[in-house]
Amino acid sequence: MVRDPLSDFLVRLKNAQAVGKETTITPYTSFLWEVAKVLERTGYISKIDRRGKRVRRTLEIALAYGDGGRGRIDGVKRISKLSRRVYKKSTELHTPRNGMGLQIVSTSKGVMTDREARKAKLGGEVLFSIW
Repeated sequence: MVRDPLSDFLVRLKNAQAVGKETTITPYTSFLWEVAKVLERTGYISKIDRRGKRVRRTLEIALAYGDGGRGRIDGVKRISKLSRRVYKKSTELHTPRNGMGLQIVSTSKGVMTDREARKAKLGGEVLFSIW
């Protein structure tokens, strides 16, 4: 049993892309579905599908690759962990890697990027940074 499904999800994405796989499969939760939709909207993954029955539902994720076959995900850093939750106001949110990455934030209006949260003037739990 996985204690932190989000960390497991991120590691699966990063490792699958590191070895050049086109798709990867992760366990399904509605929260991971929302995170995957944000990553698809921002271009870090190309397509997501729900597979299977209710009991053993999974997410099938098609990874995005840039020019020359280089993966879009260079790195991921989990910010809010099981042992330490990190909450920030909209004015405290920043874009990592001098604008080359983004932070994913869980707000009262759902999961969104740091840019969307600043625009909506919403704070929340900073889940992870991706670049």
